[in-house]
Amino acid sequence: MDHRAPALDIAIPGLAFGGRQVLGELRLRLPAGHCTALLGPSGVGKSTLLRLVAGLLPLPEGAWIAAEDGAPLTGRVAWMAQQDLLLPWLRLRQNVLLGARLRGERTDVARADALIASVGLSGRETAWPSELSGGMRQRAALARTLMEQRPVVLMDEPFSAVDAPTRHRLQDLAARLLAGRTVLLVTHDPLEAMRLAHHVVMLRGAPATAEEIRVPAAPPPRDASDPAVMAAAAALLESLAAAA
Repeated sequence: MDHRAPALDIAIPGLAFGGRQVLGELRLRLPAGHCTALLGPSGVGKSTLLRLVAGLLPLPEGAWIAAEDGAPLTGRVAWMAQQDLLLPWLRLRQNVLLGARLRGERTDVARADALIASVGLSGRETAWPSELSGGMRQRAALARTLMEQRPVVLMDEPFSAVDAPTRHRLQDLAARLLAGRTVLLVTHDPLEAMRLAHHVVMLRGAPATAEEIRVPAAPPPRDASDPAVMAAAAALLESLAAAA
């Protein structure tokens, strides 16, 4: 498998469900090795777009999603959802190794344990999910995502279910461990977007179209107390409120 992170180009002429136009004409570029945050009002089509990129929904006629290197995306995409989705009947290490087990591949226990340690869960390898806090479970989900070694990572509000301090720590952790991958992050949190993303895109309107939002000059992860980050997050919040 090629682990180099490609840029992705997305072109969608529009998408309708049940006679309702959900997405308008969209053209997006996800730069290679960068994190792109996607925001917009609830129901605007953010998760739908993420599922199109993941191949979980069929592309509408005339749409295309292509990697810049020309290789297919099949087998090069990992997904991290809002819920941790840990299987309650598997221990932590077994959950991290789940992808390889489902594909019938040899499991790399040493690498799984190294990733578990990297997310701060060393010593919890044999814990049941029910024995872990919400933040621990999300860290376990991040380790499972990284275990897949995919160059493209899609994240659907991955930290929204945990408290603010835990979310802050998980953001820093994700920024460090996902560096160099092509990431598309769906979030409702303007500060999270301004902390983690190299590029921010907002969907607005009905049907939705895309607008690129300016981000602070400092590279991610940015300091949440940086006045430039705070001002950018506040401006983005105002834009989201106006778009709702």
